Amino acid sequence: MAAASASASLLLPSSFALRSHKLPTPKSITLRSHRRYNSLGISASASVSVSNPNLRTGPDGLVASILSKVVQTDGGVLLKKEQHKEVAEVAQELQKYCVSEPVKCPLIFGEWDVVYCSQPTSPGGGYRSAFGRLFFTTKQMIQVVEAPDIVRNKVSFSLLGFLDGEVSLKGKLKVLDSEWIQVIFEAPELKLGSWQVQYGGQSEVKLKITYIDEKIRLGLGSRGSLFVFKRI
Repeated sequence: MAAASASASLLLPSSFALRSHKLPTPKSITLRSHRRYNSLGISASASVSVSNPNLRTGPDGLVASILSKVVQTDGGVLLKKEQHKEVAEVAQELQKYCVSEPVKCPLIFGEWDVVYCSQPTSPGGGYRSAFGRLFFTTKQMIQVVEAPDIVRNKVSFSLLGFLDGEVSLKGKLKVLDSEWIQVIFEAPELKLGSWQVQYGGQSEVKLKITYIDEKIRLGLGSRGSLFVFKRI
């Protein structure tokens, strides 16, 4: 993944469109082992009752299933309506395994690849629109969450296939409640070859964390967009 507030995952707000809520700002939390993390409420051996019998059950199977549906889809651009529906069904089942207060989970920190958005043009704004994609080919959409309260979003692209560029944002996290976070971003910065400029103004995004583990994080934007983040 003009500044615009994004709807759900925290990539490029406003003109870039990833909205999210603020992540927690735990200062003394350390990363826990997988066994300890399970004590937070995730049971790898548990299973769920799903409406679609084709869905794999259990968190590990559901994580594998959702990743298989969204990777290499250009953030969801290549998926059809029915395929987006399948992703939403898996996400709905997977959120049943979410820890009780995900904003306090230390696993939120790290580097994430924004592999999917139910509104595929949301992360990246105009650069990802149907018109923008005629000129800009997205190479990567990354979000880095640093303790205690920093978020860095970057969309890397190629202009007309030969000139590399990127748009980046830096923001401050704020916890709204046990699930929702808010990020206030500074004005975006555009780099195109050796040229660099900062433009626009501040923007705000909100995101609800609906699931998180060592591999992925799911987010639901304030406007209903579903995001899938894959840990790098």
